[in-house]
Amino acid sequence: MTEDADGNEDRNDDAEGLTYAEAGVDIDESEAATAALIGAVGEFEGDYAGLVDIGDRYLALAADGVGTKLLVAEAIDDYSTIGIDCMAMNVNDLVAQGVEPVAFVDYLAVEEPDDETAEEIGEGLREGAERASVALVGGETAVMPDVIRGLDIAGTCAGLAPKDALFPATAEPGDAIVGWPSSGIHSNGLTLAREAVTRTHEYTDSFPPNPDRTIAEELLEPTRIYTDVLPTLRAHETHAAAHVTGGGWTNLTRMGDVRYEITNPFDAQPVFEFIQQEGNVDDEEMHRTFNMGTGFVATMPESDAESVVETEDDARIIGAVTESDSESGLVEIRGLEL
Repeated sequence: MTEDADGNEDRNDDAEGLTYAEAGVDIDESEAATAALIGAVGEFEGDYAGLVDIGDRYLALAADGVGTKLLVAEAIDDYSTIGIDCMAMNVNDLVAQGVEPVAFVDYLAVEEPDDETAEEIGEGLREGAERASVALVGGETAVMPDVIRGLDIAGTCAGLAPKDALFPATAEPGDAIVGWPSSGIHSNGLTLAREAVTRTHEYTDSFPPNPDRTIAEELLEPTRIYTDVLPTLRAHETHAAAHVTGGGWTNLTRMGDVRYEITNPFDAQPVFEFIQQEGNVDDEEMHRTFNMGTGFVATMPESDAESVVETEDDARIIGAVTESDSESGLVEIRGLEL
């Protein structure tokens, strides 16, 4: 151990720095596998969700789960917020395309049935549906002891959008970038986060920046749902939007092969500094894995961005889109190029 300038012991100066891949998730391999799956089933229209032409509108479908955040819930036997995360990860993807989420179904796979756990998950789904203003129309529960250890939950969300309401999904040089804060770690990067914080802590330990909460409570803070920003985005000339999920800030490049200069990001919540310190994770890996305080972004002309910021209490202009001198998109943030 070493001591910093304040005389505090630092347990991690000599610890091996963690990466997401070393913790068990290689983003490049994951994206390659996804591309292989898409290539096998054929192309479909849409980025964050699949789009089906039904005449004057599109029917959009998104599917997602909660990931290894479930293991934190399992560790403290509290699944009360997991349903909110499952809802959020689906509806936010629809919002990123300009689609209004309307209905949701869930799929719960368990090693063995447990009424109390199922009730907690159901309560979270109901709360998530209320926050997202969608109809929770049912789902499926499967008992599969030969396949599942513990449980897993995923969902599918359906949405509708007039054809002229979809975002073009292409950021343009000269656009301003508007951002909305995240509620914390959301439901991505938990494999790295869990590996980092359990090096020297238990989930039931007090969270050092806020001793009134446990580490588990901080990690389980539900994903923010962004359906409330959709009417504002539709009322302005929104060129593209992104839900900052797996891959962290590199998600912005899904909006086009331009340069995203982030000059005024939201501050990262204390949970990110805690993960970085405990796992000795470098800045670039943190920004390639986590939302680091900003959960949703949109690009549009500067005049529209100024109007959006006036309308949305917690939105602000966080940067600008410029020409890229490379063949792919590039994100510049906090002295990093991603």
